[in-house]
Amino acid sequence: MTACASSRSSRRRFVQGLALAGGAAALGAPVWTRAQGLAPGPAVLSGEHIALTIGEVPINITGTRRMATAVNGLIPGPTLRLRAGDNVSIDVTNALSEPTSIHWHGFRLPNAMDGVPGLTFKGIMPGETFTYRFPIVQSGTYWYHSHSGMQEQTGLYGPVILEPKEAAPYAFDREYVIVLSDWTDEDPMAVVANLKQQGDYYNFHQRTLGTFVADTHRKGFEATLADWSMWGRMRMSPTDIMDVTGATYTFLVNGRPPAANWTALFAPGERVLLRFINSAAMSTFDVRIPGLPLTIVAADGSEVEPVAVDQFRIGVAETYDVIVTPSADQAYTIFAQAEDRTGYARATLATRAGMSAPVPHMDPRPLRTMADMGMAGMAMGGMKMSGSDRTGMDMGDAQKPADSMAGMDMGGGTAAKVPAANADRVDPKSLTGRVNVDNVAMETQDRQDEPGAGLAAEDRRTLVYADLKALKPGQEAPPADRDIEFHLTGNMQRWTWGFDGKKFSQAGPIDVRLGETVRFVLINDTMMEHPIHLHGFLFSLENGNTGKLPLKHTVNVKPGERVGIVFIADTPGRWAFHCHLLYHMETGMFRTVLVA
Repeated sequence: MTACASSRSSRRRFVQGLALAGGAAALGAPVWTRAQGLAPGPAVLSGEHIALTIGEVPINITGTRRMATAVNGLIPGPTLRLRAGDNVSIDVTNALSEPTSIHWHGFRLPNAMDGVPGLTFKGIMPGETFTYRFPIVQSGTYWYHSHSGMQEQTGLYGPVILEPKEAAPYAFDREYVIVLSDWTDEDPMAVVANLKQQGDYYNFHQRTLGTFVADTHRKGFEATLADWSMWGRMRMSPTDIMDVTGATYTFLVNGRPPAANWTALFAPGERVLLRFINSAAMSTFDVRIPGLPLTIVAADGSEVEPVAVDQFRIGVAETYDVIVTPSADQAYTIFAQAEDRTGYARATLATRAGMSAPVPHMDPRPLRTMADMGMAGMAMGGMKMSGSDRTGMDMGDAQKPADSMAGMDMGGGTAAKVPAANADRVDPKSLTGRVNVDNVAMETQDRQDEPGAGLAAEDRRTLVYADLKALKPGQEAPPADRDIEFHLTGNMQRWTWGFDGKKFSQAGPIDVRLGETVRFVLINDTMMEHPIHLHGFLFSLENGNTGKLPLKHTVNVKPGERVGIVFIADTPGRWAFHCHLLYHMETGMFRTVLVA
């Protein structure tokens, strides 16, 4: 390990030790001591007129004092409770020394109120106040965040509860908001610079001689050698799960690190509604509450038929409403482990303040597979790749770098059938020569019935997208007038990201006619999940449940996956369309959808 890596690893061990010792609470009065979820007080604002102020505040999460970006002095910002049918005005005053903004994530609203500087308005200049005015036309769990620079990473995010006109179709006795996020003491631009220098800068779990020996004992020497050689020829690593890890991140619940143990109270037998929001900049979480079954009742604010599970994965920017019914007079741990298992966020459900429950061990670290490389099911070297054993075979052309695969058939796929006519498509062979592309999936597939990397535990049922069925009829978008295909692309050596091999600066707007029904077909050619968000619209997710397709605002696209989303372009304007991994968006994975 290099001296730099050793230093960073030591810092992480210090942070973990601090959390285990409960020392964070003794390091001053951090902002998070003021945040109380949905408890009465200044942390909850409601009504048709609301005033917010964005400013810097000192914060101490890890033992080092830093400055953060807060709303009304809070991180997360205050919970906004708004009512469907109301016309709201929200005054946002900028007390920073730089421009700022607030985007209302998942809201249906006029384009000028969407809050994207340079696209829908100029931004809020220092010392100025901007008033957002829009009607509330939906209900459910949503959130807000900055769309200016890296302010979302430094604390500018908060929950929004849009209350329905009528009673919810499910009963509950009390509710809490659970905001998951990630915090780094580093300057976010330094994080980007580190990744530009070395794409796996924060990945300390590379395979070593020790893991080679372990793999040999498990799979045999020839199979292990073939597997390692293949990954080496492709210049990629199966341990690349998250770009930014617990090496620099501390994972938070409602702004608090694990040691602070944010606690929600209940009485035995009550039905408790937990509104989970992933406000992280770069972190996917796997959530469970040991000892409690979970019932999923809404996804991205839209109600779904109840689904009973033991755990669920929540991608960046997604929300899930979950009902639990704890019957015992005890504490339960709300456990949200990062997808790459380098850390976790933790809170507690309890009958009395001060109680806690054991924190479970994190699951084993996942590894990427050939399916994640877009190679599952391909016939290579006379062998069919299927199942979990994809080693020890003649990989043939699959061992060649992506830029030498131009002669291979890369148009496969089983999900989101694209019509031969009336479709805007990109020839995947044309992507292989672009400097911003280091891999093109040879075969893509519908993976919405798969739980995702690291979630195949047989003793737990995991929510998958294929489980989601809309509760309310009549919301599904009609058949699409046109299909537009996008390849999600990246280059780990350059650490650049984009659509169809182009960064935002290299691509023009996506033209959509007002009133047109459009299917976006998303093809993930990278080894990373990408939570893709379309501003201004809710889309029908094509997950196989025809007639009951769920509405979402963000879809977490797995590696090697091909998925379709359909929306009605009924609101004119320039709408953002991007990956919600903040650093991916900032380095190019962003487009403009022009509806006119």
